[in-house]
Amino acid sequence: MKKYILIFATLFATLAFSCKEDKKTEVSAETSQMKEVMAIHDEVMPKMSKIGRLAATLRKKIDTDQGTAEDKQAMEDLQDANKSMMDWMQGFSKNFDTEERIDGKALTSEKQKLLDEEEKKINIVKEKMNTSIAKAEALLEVN
Repeated sequence: MKKYILIFATLFATLAFSCKEDKKTEVSAETSQMKEVMAIHDEVMPKMSKIGRLAATLRKKIDTDQGTAEDKQAMEDLQDANKSMMDWMQGFSKNFDTEERIDGKALTSEKQKLLDEEEKKINIVKEKMNTSIAKAEALLEVN
């Protein structure tokens, strides 16, 4: 009988430990993805001021009738990239609280799906920002 109790206790401990490890791995993956999303945000956020300066420069050029249709399009692309970032930040803040964003709080399956979507969105925002900046700099010959 002691033999069966020992076997049962060992199996129970093994199952409990393995379930705990799976949970840790899952939380760790969520935390890692959240950190990656935030890292992308942190990478492109400082570019907001550059977008503002470039758009203002293009606006002056356009307002003095020296701007081309290409300049106007570049300015609109910069404004769109800026709006995309602002919209993303607002939506992200609505979907995730501080504990989830910063403290690594475990996400529900619904929140995990939202994080997957937010990761796609921030990558699109990053692309819009980088592309619009490069286009404007090329037009303005800024280095």
